[in-house]
Amino acid sequence: MYRKTYALIDLDILKNNVKDIVSKYPYKYYIGVVKANAYGHGDYSINSLIDGGINYLAASSLEECLSLRERNSSIPILCLEPIAYDFLNLCESNNITITIPDMDYFDGLDKCLNLKCHIKIDNGMNRLGFKDKNEVKLVVDSLNESSITLEGIYTHFATSGMWDKHFDDGLNNFKEITSLIDLSKIPIVHLGRSLTMVQHEMPSFVNGVRLGIIMFGFAQKMSEPTGLRLIKRNHYIKKHGISPVKLSNDLDLNTAFSLHSEIMCIKDVKAGEYVGYGAKYVADKDIKIGIMPIGFADGLLKANEGLMVKIGGKEYPIIGELGMDMTTVMIDDSVKLHDEVIIYDNISKRTKELGVSAYQLFTSVTNRVPRVYKEEDKFTEIKY
Repeated sequence: MYRKTYALIDLDILKNNVKDIVSKYPYKYYIGVVKANAYGHGDYSINSLIDGGINYLAASSLEECLSLRERNSSIPILCLEPIAYDFLNLCESNNITITIPDMDYFDGLDKCLNLKCHIKIDNGMNRLGFKDKNEVKLVVDSLNESSITLEGIYTHFATSGMWDKHFDDGLNNFKEITSLIDLSKIPIVHLGRSLTMVQHEMPSFVNGVRLGIIMFGFAQKMSEPTGLRLIKRNHYIKKHGISPVKLSNDLDLNTAFSLHSEIMCIKDVKAGEYVGYGAKYVADKDIKIGIMPIGFADGLLKANEGLMVKIGGKEYPIIGELGMDMTTVMIDDSVKLHDEVIIYDNISKRTKELGVSAYQLFTSVTNRVPRVYKEEDKFTEIKY
């Protein structure tokens, strides 16, 4: 790399995370959702997920799916969003499974294409998916007479159903919308995602699950409500007949992602002098600062201003306004030029400090930042 700013990803951790999930949640199909450059971890990481037990991949767009195919030539890949008809030939030649989201899309399909497809059901979230059971039956019957192989059917829940009835309603809606077809004749039925997998027992007709953030170290554990919240929740559950939700699990997962930079310049700043854009930070005493080659164009959110970074095992505060490419940290005499800076390595702590989700934190790190992969004692740098 030309500047010492990079994200470090431990592939052994990712593999072990998936192994732990597979050992405790029995499904036939473990669909790894690796959209957004594998949640910021990079497509290079997918083979470690596969080594752990992922046997199907999913991504949002054809661009993402084709990028995944460059990393693995054989694993099936599902595109979660509809693909324009003009590019379905690429799906044929690259073994990309398409999603059929509604009747209009199905009507325009060339039924002579040699494709695999999954039908999306809208259980009430009102994004993609069929809402009419007669349309679903018509599509299934028509596909059985075409060259397109119906491989799967799926849906997506808006909530986990911990505090509301949406999950139960959504599951019942799915059953109703698919009531005119035989689900047992469809090879893959996948309804759950990371959160719903750990909190709900899936019906017997379900044999697949989509894994997202859980693969990257978030076990989706929630604390039991207490006091008035517990009383309200129990009353609501009883009143609306909400199905049981598991708040805890015995998954032993770890995050594999950390963000690093270095001290590329050291300066002395006298009391009364300012640091950075807008002259917003004014030193109230003589201080020493270090300049790091990382900024908001790399995904360092503005909310990081004032937070701590690690240098040589000690914590130092970010000061001044973040720049696009450079960030300032207040240091002491123990810090030397080119010392490594760990921007963050505790993802849970940093998300709480920033007030963002792990999804946002992971995917905020742009492709301007190289990913360095650690596997056992080997390091591999990839620039996306």
